[in-house]
Amino acid sequence: MNFKLLGAAVFALATLLINPVWAEEAPAVDRATTGGAQTLEDIMARQKQLELDESFRSENLGNPANAAPITDQLGTRGGVSDSDNWRAIRYNETEPSTQVRGPATGVLIQDGGMPWYKLREGPVITYGGGAILGIIALLVLFYFVRGRIMIDGGPAGTTIERFKAIERFGHWLLAGSFIALGLTGLITLMGRSFLIPVMGPEAFATLAAGSKWIHNNIAWAFMLGLVMTFVMWVAHNIPNKLDWQWIKAGGGIFTKGHPSAKKFNAGQKIIFWTVMVLGFSVSLSGLSLLFPYEIPMFADTFAFMNSILGTDFPTVLAPHEEMQYANIWHSIVAFVMMLAIIAHIYIGSVGMEGAFDAMGNGQVDIEWARQHHDLWVEEVQAKQGKGGSS
Repeated sequence: MNFKLLGAAVFALATLLINPVWAEEAPAVDRATTGGAQTLEDIMARQKQLELDESFRSENLGNPANAAPITDQLGTRGGVSDSDNWRAIRYNETEPSTQVRGPATGVLIQDGGMPWYKLREGPVITYGGGAILGIIALLVLFYFVRGRIMIDGGPAGTTIERFKAIERFGHWLLAGSFIALGLTGLITLMGRSFLIPVMGPEAFATLAAGSKWIHNNIAWAFMLGLVMTFVMWVAHNIPNKLDWQWIKAGGGIFTKGHPSAKKFNAGQKIIFWTVMVLGFSVSLSGLSLLFPYEIPMFADTFAFMNSILGTDFPTVLAPHEEMQYANIWHSIVAFVMMLAIIAHIYIGSVGMEGAFDAMGNGQVDIEWARQHHDLWVEEVQAKQGKGGSS
């Protein structure tokens, strides 16, 4: 599937978090005196969470053809010992006999669950939740220090059309669905830790079930809104030399001057591409979670990264591992998007006078438009052959 390769770059962060390439490796161990069995050094290295080469165990699965003759009733693998059988199950090197068929039914033991759980319940929640509280605190502080960005000289009282109805519909479809996804996602991710002590397990169970249903179904609206806004606005969000001038001037946020800009300035372009790239990525991982085991993408992505970057990421993943990677990546990308959207909501509402009107009714004050998007106003007026329309 081609989209797997397109998401390779953005998936790198999650793979590094889960399988860090900088992890310390365990020192080599001489197992000659143990007949190839694990040693105390192996056990201690595993307890220290060092990377350990366990091929001496995973490849020691026995060979029925070489087993000594046995007169008693044989098991399914002949003369292979119980230890060999259990090692084969432990390293997913056996074909279990089961009537249930499915992508994950052939794996009896998959020990990635605890590292995934600890990462999810620890760093993901801690750093993600802390980042959200941090950006809100910074914006509150910025508001009290900088104040609201006002229209210099006050509004003119004459308006110009900023966005058409279809553009506003696509924007609010994307924004509304993302807010719903963000809230229900936080309930699903953090609810057990923060809400059960407050509302009790029974009430939370109902809330969690409802949040899951909303999250799964609103996701389609989000993806539709993502496509709509991309198609409508991508032509206006291509970077140009004006963007660097806007960035150097701080966008007029910290000063009274307002750099020249067309329909979208550099700050809005950064938000646009952040939402598009991360929205695409979070949609892919979301689809993988909506259809468990049906859309594996990390093994192929890791193989592509290894061929291009020379890395050594695992390319043979159990179905459960695919889901664990998808879950962690989905959460990380969602948190980053929340930070960007919270800042966007601030500047488009209380942070700037006249900004909300652009998506409220589509009409903005002509003086606001001249100060923030002067080149765009000139283009519109040149097409109309007259000044702003009231």
